Amino acid sequence: MIFDPKGDHYQLVYVGWKNRWRQYGCVVHIDIKDEKIWVQHDGTEVGLADELVKLGVPKSDIVLGFHEPFMRQYTGFAVG
Repeated sequence: MIFDPKGDHYQLVYVGWKNRWRQYGCVVHIDIKDEKIWVQHDGTEVGLADELVKLGVPKSDIVLGFHEPFMRQYTGFAVG
């Protein structure tokens, strides 16, 4: 886990070795910008934004940053 509470950047990464091959990757990357949760990368199967909504976070407070700005208007979440 990588937490930067000063800059409001949060990541979950995996790192290690498998069959003599280096493994590294980002599973989740979230930023907090202008009081909105920006999901920059979601490598989960369940969908992080939908889980946040289930926990009571309004869709208007969640931006799917991995979608290009023009497409965000069609997601049902905040545009930025």
